[in-house]
Amino acid sequence: MTSIRSVVFVAASAMVLSLQAAGPVQWQRLTPRATNGQLIGLDPTEFTVVCFLGTECPLAQLYGSRLQSLADRYGDQGVQFLGVNSNIQDSPAEIDAYAKQHAIRFPIAKDADQSVAAALGATRTPEVFVIDPAGWVRYQGRIDDQYEPGISRPHPTQHDLKDAIAAVLAGAPVRQPKTQGVGCLITRLAKSDSPVATSTDVTFNRDIAPLLNKHCVECHRPGEIGPMELTDYDEVVGWGQMILEVIDQGRMPPWHADRSVGHFVGERHLPPKARNTIATWLDNGMPQGDPADLPTFSQRTQRWQFQTDPDGVVVMRDRPFMVPADGVVEYQYFVVDPQWKEDRWIRAAQVIPGDASVVHHAIVFVRPPDGSDSPGIGWLAAYVPGQRAVQLPGGHARFVPAGSKLVFQMHYTPNGTESADQTEIGIWSVDSSEVTHEVFTQLAIDHEFEIPPGAKDHQVNLSVDSFPPQSRMLGITPHMHLRGKSFELTARGTDGQTQRLLSVPHYDFNWQHWYEFSQPVDLDALESLQMTVTFDNSAGNPFNPEPGDYVSWGDQTWEEMAIAFFDVAIPRGGRRYREKTAQPLSAEKLAVIRQSISDQADQFLKQMDLNQDGVIERDEAPMAFRRFGFRQFDHNRNGRIERDELQSEAADRL
Repeated sequence: MTSIRSVVFVAASAMVLSLQAAGPVQWQRLTPRATNGQLIGLDPTEFTVVCFLGTECPLAQLYGSRLQSLADRYGDQGVQFLGVNSNIQDSPAEIDAYAKQHAIRFPIAKDADQSVAAALGATRTPEVFVIDPAGWVRYQGRIDDQYEPGISRPHPTQHDLKDAIAAVLAGAPVRQPKTQGVGCLITRLAKSDSPVATSTDVTFNRDIAPLLNKHCVECHRPGEIGPMELTDYDEVVGWGQMILEVIDQGRMPPWHADRSVGHFVGERHLPPKARNTIATWLDNGMPQGDPADLPTFSQRTQRWQFQTDPDGVVVMRDRPFMVPADGVVEYQYFVVDPQWKEDRWIRAAQVIPGDASVVHHAIVFVRPPDGSDSPGIGWLAAYVPGQRAVQLPGGHARFVPAGSKLVFQMHYTPNGTESADQTEIGIWSVDSSEVTHEVFTQLAIDHEFEIPPGAKDHQVNLSVDSFPPQSRMLGITPHMHLRGKSFELTARGTDGQTQRLLSVPHYDFNWQHWYEFSQPVDLDALESLQMTVTFDNSAGNPFNPEPGDYVSWGDQTWEEMAIAFFDVAIPRGGRRYREKTAQPLSAEKLAVIRQSISDQADQFLKQMDLNQDGVIERDEAPMAFRRFGFRQFDHNRNGRIERDELQSEAADRL
C-alpha cells in the first residue's frame, strides 16, 4: 500500500477505466503522474475499493475516517482502497487538506476529466465500489446506513461495505450488490465553452449570483454554517446539480412553516421562477457571463451579527470540551459566573459555537440568585443551525438580576473527527432608562406522554391559559426530537373564536426555527394558546431510531420532548402574572378539582420520584426538567419538590 495522500492525474494519461459491454471493469496502467514524486500502485491480484469523495460534502466528511479504518482492517487481507475525487470545484490542495484532516493514508486521485466517474457510473460522494481482481464490480453504493442528508442515527444498523468486503473475501456472493448511494451529487455538466451565454440569456454573473446572494449566501459564505461557499463562480458550478436537487426536495432554503398560515420575520422562500432560472442555467452549460454584471456578495465583515461589538463576552469554561469523533454525547451543562454585580437589561445576545461543525445547538439560560422573583425559564439566547441571533424590538429587554449565573446547555453531534469546542456568548446591554417593556420566555410543556410503538400520528396537546396583563407574544419555537412530525399553534379568543397562528407540517430536528411574528400577538385578547404536537414513531420515519419502542419524555434525542418556547413582552413594571378571581364552587365541583390535583401530583411523583420516598430530588429529575421547570415547582428553594408544591402547581393550572 502506498502512503501517498493525494494524487493528481488526468484519467487519459494516468489510469483508464474502460467498461466492456456487459463485462468487467478493466484497469489499464499507463504512465502515472503524481504529486511528491510517488506513483499509484494498484495490485491487480487484490480486491480494490474505489471511494468517491468530496472535500466539502458533509457526508464525505463524516465517512472519511471510517473508510480509513476499513482500509486498515482489510489491508493485510488482500484489499486495497483508492479514493477518487471527481468534483470540478475541489483543488489538489483541498484534497490533500481533506486527507490530512481525516488521517486518510490511502491514495486519493483527482479525476480531472470525470472519466473515472463516468466509467463506473458514480453519482455521489461518498459512493463506493468493490472491484475484484478480474475487474468485476461486486458492490456499488453506500458505506452503511447511519447517515443520510439530514439524518444521523446513533449507530448503523446495516454495514453494507463491510459486509460486501467480507463476502468477496470468503468467495461468497454479495447479498445486496447494489444500494442507493447517499450524499452530494457529482455535478457532471461541463461548463460552457464560452464565458458568455449563447443559447440563453441566463448567466451566473447577472442572474444566478443575485439569487444566491438573496436566498443562500446568508449561510453559504466564509465563517457561516453552510458546508460550502456559494460566492465564487467555479465553486457554484461544482455544486450546480446539488443546488437544484436540494431546492426541489424542499431542503433549501430551510424553512418549515406553512406560508399560508401567518407571516414571520425573515421567513425563507425561493420562488418557483428563481428555481426555474437556476435549472435553465444548468441546462445551458452554466455560462459565467459579463464580469461587469457580477454583484457584490454579502461578506462576513465582523464576527458578530449586529452592527456593534458586544458589551461583554462570556465563555462557557476556561478550556475546550473535547467532542469525540463518533458516538453519542449526552447533553453537557456548563455553569459560569459572569461576575455581574449590578442588575442588567439585555437587548440582544448571540451565541457563537467554538466548532459549529459539532454543535447541534447551544442554549444559554440565566440562573438568578435564590430568592429572586424572575419570571419565565431564564432563557437568554441560543445557537441553532440556520437561526439568526435575535435582537429585541426597541425599548424591549430581558432583566437579569445582579449575581446571576449563566448555564450553557450544549448538544454535540460528532462529525467523524475529534473536535474541541469552547462556545461563548456576546451580550448587548441597554440603559434601564431606555427600557419600556420587559421580555421573558415561557413554556408550554407536556412531560407525561407515552408514544406507542409504530404510532404514525401520535398527538400530544399543550395549552397555556394564563398570561400577564397587557402582554404580547413576540415569537415561538417548537421543540421535539427525532420523532417530531408536525406542530400547530391556535389562539382561542375571549370571544370563543379561534385562529391558526403557526403550522409546521414537516418539523425538522436539525432546523429549530425561531418564528418571530410580523405583528406581535395580543395575549390580553386570548383565552388560551392551544398547541398540537404530532409524533411519528413508525418505521416509515427515516429519523426514527427504534420504531418498536414505547417512547416517553427524556433528554436524549432517541427519547422525546413536547415543548414550545415563546417570548412574552409586558410593560416595564407591570404585573408578571395574571391575577385570578375567586369564584364560588359547589361541593361536587370542589371534590372533582381536589381529586384532579391529587391525581396530577401522584402522576408527577410516579414519573420522577425514582426512590419512591415521596419527594423529587433535583438529581432524580430529567436534565431538561431541571433546567426548564424544577425552579418553578421548588417554591421554598430547598432543592426538593414536595407533594404540597406539586399540588400547588396543579391547583394554579386548574
